[in-house]
Amino acid sequence: MADREQILQDLYKYLDVASNPEHNGLQVEGKREVKKIFFGVSANMELFKKAEEFKADMIIVHHGLIWNHPLPLTGVFGRRAAFLLKRDINLAGYHLPLDKHPQTGNNACLAKILGLKDIKPFGTYHGEKIGIKGSFTKAENIEKINKILKGECLAFGKKAVKTAAIVSGGAHDMFEEAIAEGTDLYITGSRDEYITETCREAQMNFIAMGHYNSERFGIQALMEYVKKKFKVQVKFADVPNPF
Repeated sequence: MADREQILQDLYKYLDVASNPEHNGLQVEGKREVKKIFFGVSANMELFKKAEEFKADMIIVHHGLIWNHPLPLTGVFGRRAAFLLKRDINLAGYHLPLDKHPQTGNNACLAKILGLKDIKPFGTYHGEKIGIKGSFTKAENIEKINKILKGECLAFGKKAVKTAAIVSGGAHDMFEEAIAEGTDLYITGSRDEYITETCREAQMNFIAMGHYNSERFGIQALMEYVKKKFKVQVKFADVPNPF
């Protein structure tokens, strides 16, 4: 058993929430004593029902319920909030802090999966670097990399790549930054219509994993951190989403 506030205070420091405080942390307040914590990528009713089956006292997600503007407690949003409040379940969300964390962040986890070395910050968002770039120990085949990531690959550049830049989620708009830095491969979650021709004309490689799929790893790494730090039971569940 653990105290909710101790968990929240620890994650506030560990994830450096102070650098991105808006809407990160506790979003729905439930019981103070926490025995079981459920982890998932995005806050939605399907995830909440799975958490209820687990008898969770707290849910921790990457995509929370609350974003840049207040919402009325009606419709889908209202039903989600009511579900948690009626069952006294805490909900905490960590967005940018979990994307950019150097150990448990989505980008760091993807770099580890690919075996990237010489890691450096990459991808400017609101004045800060939220992604990473690095190099492979040896040149890697682009099709092999895409097979690992299970993404959608636009291969207009080198077939054997030596460097890669990664920004998880909906970060296709940082593609040209990767081109400008001479990177062989850019990896993100989503892509837009213009990406194909930009990729072709720049002779560049681009992999879109799907927003959800590119952000499955950080929350699982955070779960392992919480499991080791606190005396609680934990569980991660997917709610599959191709986008």
